[in-house]
Amino acid sequence: MKAVRFHETGGPEVLVYEDVNDPTPGAGEVLIKVDAVGLNFADIIRRRGDAYPEASPTPFILGAEVAGTIAALGEGVTGIQVGQPVLAAPGAGGYAQYVVVPATTMIPLPEGFDSVAAAALLGHGLTAIVALKQAAKIQPGETILIEGAAGGVGSFAIQIAKLYGAGKVIAAASTPEKRAKAESLGADASVDYTKPGWSDEVKWLTDGKGVDIVIETTGGDVLGQALDAMAPFGRMIFLGQSSGETALIDPWRLTSMNHSVVGFYITAYLNDVQLLMATVGELISFVTSGQVKIQVGTVLPLSKASEAHRLLEGRKTFGKVVLQPWIDV
Repeated sequence: MKAVRFHETGGPEVLVYEDVNDPTPGAGEVLIKVDAVGLNFADIIRRRGDAYPEASPTPFILGAEVAGTIAALGEGVTGIQVGQPVLAAPGAGGYAQYVVVPATTMIPLPEGFDSVAAAALLGHGLTAIVALKQAAKIQPGETILIEGAAGGVGSFAIQIAKLYGAGKVIAAASTPEKRAKAESLGADASVDYTKPGWSDEVKWLTDGKGVDIVIETTGGDVLGQALDAMAPFGRMIFLGQSSGETALIDPWRLTSMNHSVVGFYITAYLNDVQLLMATVGELISFVTSGQVKIQVGTVLPLSKASEAHRLLEGRKTFGKVVLQPWIDV
């Protein structure tokens, strides 16, 4: 089969489109023919060799979320059929024409659900919904600041926060076009988080109080300013640092305002199969009812993975970036 691997860490050019052996499902596993694989910024981090909670031993195949059809069943797998459309979060291995996953973790898709749209659900949609509900414990009427608001996670988080009753959603994005996109998805206001002193604008938008919740995705100096934009007892949910710059927080800075910073790693939640199934079911119902619109910005053949990484890393995309392994170069 065709796959994209990196044999050493580095820039997008280290991604190699090549032939690898077809995987075979073992007992309790299924083989998925991958129709679409969604990109996440975690892919960039692992390819660069930045700090990450899991190792990426080379040669390594990225790809944490896939949509496709069941191609083969391992021993002992029952209740599903070859050809059934499914969604899965293998964690890695998705930049390929086939991937093997435990049968208990794959999620049946409704007939006719577009595979490209489905590939956006787990990494970004699931991250947004779990971060808001489980980590932030969002309550009706609370205000929230969402960084990277026009991106994959951000575009879901805006819409889901509104569904959960957020009082005011403030989008943080780097260009007028991205801020306009975020507001079109339901954000009540937007700010340019590349501009000095933007936290003062957030305070002004919240009548001097600040926001109750921050979805932090940038790191570096932006994180410090986001802390300045938080209300007393505010919660920051740290999803990552797309800037590649680490932020150091003096614990004393948190005390007087009773601020909390909560680490978030979606893979840890995927081990809870009951939570996973219930949450994905809720997410699919939001999409099929039209309450949440999936934002797919760029779709490329798998062979163009390097180009996809350049676009994502350069923040030149809106919404989700998706690769298709069976599309010609």
